[in-house]
Formats: sequence, C-alpha cells, structure tokens
Amino acid sequence: QVQLVESGGGLEQPGGSLRLSCAASGSIGSFLAMGWHRQAPGKQRELVASITNGGRTNSADSVKGRFTISRDGAKNTVYLQMNSLKPEDTAVYYCYVVYGSNIYWGQGTQVTVSS
Repeated sequence: QVQLVESGGGLEQPGGSLRLSCAASGSIGSFLAMGWHRQAPGKQRELVASITNGGRTNSADSVKGRFTISRDGAKNTVYLQMNSLKPEDTAVYYCYVVYGSNIYWGQGTQVTVSS
C-alpha cells in the first residue's frame, strides 16, 4: 500500500506561482511513474503532468511552458511548480503513483486562481 500526502495548494492571483508537493510513503525509485491530475468543478479529471522512473516528463498542452514536474528521490517527493497561473487552472489537484499494476491517489489539494 502506498500513501501519498499532498501540500502546497491555496489561493493565488493570476500570474502568480504555487508549488505543490506530494510525499510518498515508499521509495519513489520503485514507482513506474508519478504525476498530477486535476479536476475542475463540472469537468472531468485530466492529466496535468507526469514523470517516469527514468525521468521522462509529459505535460498537458494547456500547462506547457508554465508548469514543471520534478522529483526528489531522497525525500520520496514529487513536485509541481506552477507559474503564470490562470483562473482556468483552478481545480483540485491530485497526485498519483503507478506502482506495479496499481495506481494510488492522494487526497487532493485545492488550487484557486482568482483576483
């Protein structure tokens, strides 16, 4: 069983920055991939960014050039640096890991972008 604890969400103005963190209970070196999804009110959950065990990253077109995913193996943590935030980035952000044939999810953290 993998447990994920997210932090770093909150209220930010348009153009501002936030950094989300997701701390995993196990060694992230054993995970096939980690990443972030988000779900806005009335919309389906969508992939924001992901990073594989080999370090390959992927991100949604809507966040390319603004969001960066990274990880720290020593801290078993994956990060999502979000810059140039827009109101449409408002959503609950969920961390996930792929471990074996299972996917584990965090509890979600709210990000609100508003002036």
